[in-house]
Amino acid sequence: MEPPKKRGAYRPVIAIAVISLVLCGVLFPLVVTGIAQVAFPGQANGSLVQVGNRTVGSYYIDNGFTLPVFFHARSPSSSASGVDPDIPLQDAISQIPGVHNSTGISSDALTDLVMAHVEYTLFVTGDPYVNVLALNVALIADYPNVYSAYG
Repeated sequence: MEPPKKRGAYRPVIAIAVISLVLCGVLFPLVVTGIAQVAFPGQANGSLVQVGNRTVGSYYIDNGFTLPVFFHARSPSSSASGVDPDIPLQDAISQIPGVHNSTGISSDALTDLVMAHVEYTLFVTGDPYVNVLALNVALIADYPNVYSAYG
């Protein structure tokens, strides 16, 4: 024969679960988000980029540029996540003729712009890459006549 169960035996377990849920699932994320908003507002909001008074994307996510007048990120099959915002320097250089043909901007000027936006994976060494959004925003800023519809 089984011993009789006490009515309040599960009460402490349920209380601990509810308290843990509230502390870890609500209060802690709110505190961390609040601190981040005060200490690092740009990063906490996704490092959004604005052209004029319009948000055009984030430096950390592929922004889906598809028009031939812009540089493009990697295709999803050549990227682990499909949303990488950066391309290898060689990919940026290989896109210069297409942007030149679409915009009329000289290849030399486009090459200079690409080289001005080169970053490296390990400070000044490592693999060179270019952030596509930063490069396209620079195109819009440097060539307002060509990109007047996008600024």
